[in-house]
Amino acid sequence: MDWLFLFEVAIAGLGAGGLYALAAVGFVVVYKATRVVNMAIGEILMLGAFVFFGFASGLGWPPWAAVPAALVVGGLFGGVVERTMIRPMLGESPIAVFMITVGLGSLLVGLVELVWSPEPRRLPAFLPDAPIFLPTPWGEAYVSPKTAYASAAALVLITGFMLAFRYWRGGVALRATATDRGAAYTVGINVPLVFATAWIAGSVAAFGAGVLLGAIGGISSTMGVFGLSVLVVVIVGGLDSLLGALVAGLLIGLLEALAGTFLGGEYKLLVTFGLLVVVLLIRPYGLFGTREIERL
Repeated sequence: MDWLFLFEVAIAGLGAGGLYALAAVGFVVVYKATRVVNMAIGEILMLGAFVFFGFASGLGWPPWAAVPAALVVGGLFGGVVERTMIRPMLGESPIAVFMITVGLGSLLVGLVELVWSPEPRRLPAFLPDAPIFLPTPWGEAYVSPKTAYASAAALVLITGFMLAFRYWRGGVALRATATDRGAAYTVGINVPLVFATAWIAGSVAAFGAGVLLGAIGGISSTMGVFGLSVLVVVIVGGLDSLLGALVAGLLIGLLEALAGTFLGGEYKLLVTFGLLVVVLLIRPYGLFGTREIERL
């Protein structure tokens, strides 16, 4: 067994898992507050990458300006979607709202292809590219600098989200609304504002994940497929758990890297969805999800 090679593969997988986790946080924040299953999370991520591309390449902005500008656009986008598409659907059946997000994903793909064309593109380099070597008992392990810095940025953002929703007043309101919407109304919490805040925060997380993912592998209108793996992450971790999004993202990133390296790329999805089936059989609400008991 080449332990050095195994360590390098594991580090690469954990790096990819950090990006899974960041996108999953965007999903969890929305679901936690609104109980909306946002099937457009992959397409929102894709839009974030292209918005950054528009600022950085189209307008020639430096990365230090283009990144925050893209995140601001992400927040505005989330607010507009919540106000125009989600809020009018309050009280409707969950499947109706679910289909709204499916349609939103298709609209975003068409919009991106209309504005930027379906051709794959490369983002301007903004992550350091100096080789990174980590000392191990088996020698120095090489770590891809783009993956390392992108995953580090993703973990910083995830930590910020977790701290905000644990200690920030708005985060407390979000958790109260998620626990009991009726009780939140009675104590004076502005529930519609909480919904809007959740969509804004979730879209910012997805835009950030899109920028970081695009910096590693380029961008295209098919990036929305990434959302399938994100959906698996949130189901495995728990639909309403930020910690679950982090743990499951890292776990699935690691498993996909190991399966792709030692079994072949065609087995990555097999392993991922195999884990999903096992978790659903044992814990249908996810590893860290809230167990809901319904009485009939």
